[in-house]
Amino acid sequence: MHDPHLPRLMLKSKLRRRGIYLLPNLFTTAALFAGFYAIVQAMNGRFEHSAVSIFIAMVLDGLDGRVARLTHTQSEFGAEYDSLSDMVSFGAAPALVIYEWALKGMGKWGWIAAFIYCVCAALRLARFNTNIEIVDKRFFQGLPSPAAAALIAGLVWVMLDFEIAGPDIRWLAWCITLFAGLTMVSNLPYYSGKEFNLRKSVPFITVLFLALFFFVLIPSHPPVVLFCLFFLYALSGYVMWLWRLIKRKRMTEAAT
Repeated sequence: MHDPHLPRLMLKSKLRRRGIYLLPNLFTTAALFAGFYAIVQAMNGRFEHSAVSIFIAMVLDGLDGRVARLTHTQSEFGAEYDSLSDMVSFGAAPALVIYEWALKGMGKWGWIAAFIYCVCAALRLARFNTNIEIVDKRFFQGLPSPAAAALIAGLVWVMLDFEIAGPDIRWLAWCITLFAGLTMVSNLPYYSGKEFNLRKSVPFITVLFLALFFFVLIPSHPPVVLFCLFFLYALSGYVMWLWRLIKRKRMTEAAT
């Protein structure tokens, strides 16, 4: 027999599946706000606030995905919303902050570098979304946009900490902006850390190292430590690419 309530039940089920999960999207919205706040503060000349806001956005962006996986609230909407938030927080915001802080007086050279960074961030996010099912989960293809944004924000923050004005190092800022942007769209491998499982047991020395890093090293001098950390991470892709190239060459020579 035909159930007259079946179409209504199917409609309710379809609407329920299309619903928006609140918890992970709150973290995404907070990350988006942090990126927007960084832009506003850069317009007001408060560049230290801008740099810190970008780092806060990076932390929140890392939390939304983990919260979604832990609570089993992943959704296609959440993935798309996260990408749009990333474009603002790690694409537009760092480009505008570095432009206002150091590149503004360089004329067309300044805004061209800022635009190249911004478009590279967009291309990086688009490529990540289309290749997410086919790439090696252990490595990112190209420098992740949050790390590139942290490199830009770290430069601004550390120079302000040493009381160095942006225009005084405009060419250094220009080079790092291009370096971060072009490295995002490269094919260099970057360790993702996705295979790191918090549920597995680890050696005591690992716990000690993490405790010293997060509770001693970073609080001792956040601008310098964070900038050095992300600069070394940005270089790690080139080191890994060179190591793989040498290893492949040795294997070829051994085979012949």
